[in-house]
Amino acid sequence: MDMTPPAVAFTLDGKTLLAHAGETIWAAAQRHGVEIPHLCHHDPLRPAGNCRACMVEVNGERVLAASCCRSVEPNMQVSARSERALAAQRGVLELLAARQPKRVDRIDNELDHWCQRLGADRSRFASAFAGARAEAAHWPAPPRADDSHPAISVNLDACIQCTRCLRACREEQGNDVIGLAGRGASAQIVFDQAAAMGESTCVACGECVQACPTGALAPANGSWASLSTRQVDSVCPYCGVGCALTYHVQLDAHGHEHIARVEGRDGLANQGRLCVKGRFGFDYVANPARLTTPLIRREGVPKDPEQVRLSDWRAVFREATWDEALERAAGGLLRLRAQHGGKALAGFGSAKGSNEEAYLFQKLVRAGFGTHNVDHCTRLCHASSVAALLEGIGSGAVSNPVMDVLHADVVLVIGANPTVNHPVAATWMKNAMARGTRFILADPRRTELARKAWMTLQFRADTDLALLNAMLHVVFAEDLVDAASVQERCHAEDVEAIRRHVAPLSPEAMEPICGVAAADIRAAARAFATSKGSMILWGMGISQHVHGTDNVRALIALCQLTGQIGRPGTGLHPLRGQNNVQGASDAGLIPMMFPDYVRTQDAGVLDRVEHYWALPQGSLSREPGLTVVEIVHAALAGTIRGMYIEGENPAMSDPDVHHARQALSGLEHLVVQDIFLTETAALADVVLPASAWPEKTGTVTNTDRLVQLGRKALALPGQARADLWIIQEMGRRLGVTPIAEVDMHGGDAGVGAVFEEMRGMMSSIAGISWARLQREGAVTYPCTAEDEPGQRVVFVDRFPTADGRARLLPAPLAFADERPDNAYPYVLITGRELEHWHTGAMTRHASVLDALQPAPTVSVHPILLAKLGLRAGDALHVQSRRGAIELATRADDAMPQDAVFIPFAYAEAAANLLTNAALDPWGKIAEVKYCAVRLGKAAAPTP
Repeated sequence: MDMTPPAVAFTLDGKTLLAHAGETIWAAAQRHGVEIPHLCHHDPLRPAGNCRACMVEVNGERVLAASCCRSVEPNMQVSARSERALAAQRGVLELLAARQPKRVDRIDNELDHWCQRLGADRSRFASAFAGARAEAAHWPAPPRADDSHPAISVNLDACIQCTRCLRACREEQGNDVIGLAGRGASAQIVFDQAAAMGESTCVACGECVQACPTGALAPANGSWASLSTRQVDSVCPYCGVGCALTYHVQLDAHGHEHIARVEGRDGLANQGRLCVKGRFGFDYVANPARLTTPLIRREGVPKDPEQVRLSDWRAVFREATWDEALERAAGGLLRLRAQHGGKALAGFGSAKGSNEEAYLFQKLVRAGFGTHNVDHCTRLCHASSVAALLEGIGSGAVSNPVMDVLHADVVLVIGANPTVNHPVAATWMKNAMARGTRFILADPRRTELARKAWMTLQFRADTDLALLNAMLHVVFAEDLVDAASVQERCHAEDVEAIRRHVAPLSPEAMEPICGVAAADIRAAARAFATSKGSMILWGMGISQHVHGTDNVRALIALCQLTGQIGRPGTGLHPLRGQNNVQGASDAGLIPMMFPDYVRTQDAGVLDRVEHYWALPQGSLSREPGLTVVEIVHAALAGTIRGMYIEGENPAMSDPDVHHARQALSGLEHLVVQDIFLTETAALADVVLPASAWPEKTGTVTNTDRLVQLGRKALALPGQARADLWIIQEMGRRLGVTPIAEVDMHGGDAGVGAVFEEMRGMMSSIAGISWARLQREGAVTYPCTAEDEPGQRVVFVDRFPTADGRARLLPAPLAFADERPDNAYPYVLITGRELEHWHTGAMTRHASVLDALQPAPTVSVHPILLAKLGLRAGDALHVQSRRGAIELATRADDAMPQDAVFIPFAYAEAAANLLTNAALDPWGKIAEVKYCAVRLGKAAAPTP
């Protein structure tokens, strides 16, 4: 049945056009290439009709109509260019222009644009406004400029009160910061309760800046005051949401190109939205601390694991040519391979780079080193999720995109803080809540989404399994199992095993353990099981535990037993932490898998890969590889002697980093490829200066399985080189035949050839050719043919397992490796904060982000602060069995009273000095989300 709504015929300025049913006059005109003046209207914001610049004349009607609000009707005759309509449009523009300042620092001022297009006289009413202001004592003075915010400048004298900023803030981003206060001539835009922008609750997403038509809200750096020399479409390099964006490139005073500003682009994941990092976090690429020359450690200078923050690298390293650095880097690895075999070497790739880099790096390690000791940061974020998903449903990828929350009736968000870690994804969640979707938040902290959530289950840290097993108990006890789904897609013996396991784990029995009322657990389970569509999203609060794999097994069982998978608005979605964690894993940057999750130890796999890579038979190692934490353990033990680390910073990101730094400093040969002299690079023998994301072309895959093309916007600084070129040159020296000649400056040359070789190993992206990506920019996988659009929702009919059914496993009650006791009575929870990302290597070199959050803090409940005899801002001493740090306190009543939260982006107070390296036995992921600590007043500094 054809569900396309009928077209509506109407005439516009004497020309017959077709509109969609319910379409506005303005939208229909725009779609047909007819421009009607507009200021308050801005796609995709809700039409408001308050500026009246888009007035049109409708035949037979006494008054003019606002075309942005008025829907087309059959046979309607509309005039946008009649004398009456033009007079009204021009009059509105002249009235608005009369109150404007003489000059607004915005090159694309829309009011100016329409005044010029319609020939509006800006001075026509200016004297009348000036006279009224002079004569009326109550007439408000022009608002002062507000420069209190590091990112956004406020110039309300340029404001026309179109409310685009208000709608962008409230309705698109869901932040509720911007409002309209006062009446008549005194009306004005305000932030919170008329606070200065810098003192408000603004999260600096910049959606208001992008929406503002006049420059009343603009970037604080003044970048909208001059034309861009170029605009380049790319993808955000931060979290896994994968927002499409456009770089605006300008020339600085010295004639050098730089990214002046960034705008959101209409991509599948973000539809034009960005967060503070994506909009204001790009000047890190031009930071003076950028590595621009190859470095070699000076003879006789030891590696000190206690000195990883170098104030002057010249005391430790000397500059070198590229030939010398590459020969030294590869030569040291070749020597160790010859002396001790490939198993003495290991490589860490990066989820911050491209798919092509990840693919080529894992190939280099396997073919050049002769080992499968290759991994990346997925081991420290979602390895347990991938392990459980591969085991249970045959795929480690998400079933539905984040935006499917808009189609769901119930959404369970557990162990995740999307407003901080995935801000644009959180906007879709807030939009869904506004539409009536019931959100259930489960987390030890009461996160920002709790303000609007239907239910919050604030369970005790580390009791995830008690809560989830109790919900599964309700599903069985109250006969909420979807019988048809279970019969078609599960094994009866698995279902029975879970039934027996959860029988004694009732909400009443689990309430004393997890701290959530039994009635709330029952209500949450019922809502999830009985809705027309329920979806689960989870983060590293679920995965980064020694029982992380069991946590995810319970989530899979909850989803499958209730039939909540395989349709829009249902399914399982582990929110990926870095921009290319999904893609790097897909590309084989993990020790036990080749690209597309083909297990290295499966029969015949090694022979097939050797043939595909044109390697001699038997040249690939037959021994399993080690994971990130296992490699660090092996380095400390002396069995791993050399490493090549590309774009990772284990000296900050690994658990128990004191232990990790000792292991790295003990290596006989360490090669680090990065854009800054990170804590890891400080321990290197050779440092290779690499490319930042805006300086290269390549693909990344976001959390929704969306493969996207990022395009080069800037030249590389100094002697820095493209990552792909460096990996290729290292490979040459290690005996790996290049796929194609790669551009050392980060251009397109050779990138497509690497992508095409990778595609040849991956049936999931068989239909996504390099040529197609050049045309379309983004395609979702699985996509098996070039004429297919790609599958946004998967597991519709069956799972990609041998028999098409899920394998469900019970998740026994289990707890942390290290629990609080009398010596260490409190719990440390770690994570990210909005302004910074991962180990801070990029964001702490971004001026706006560092200004917004310049120093580390520890979040503490006010009651616990008082118990410790502290006030907010006082320094707190936090100590675990592995280390201690001191940092300023932040009062946070969303915290549990027996725990503290520390972000891990700050080298001066590295949270991972405290965390536990204990591993989940299946995912081999470390328990960085939970450890026991003791707290006390920081000692007064010595005079």
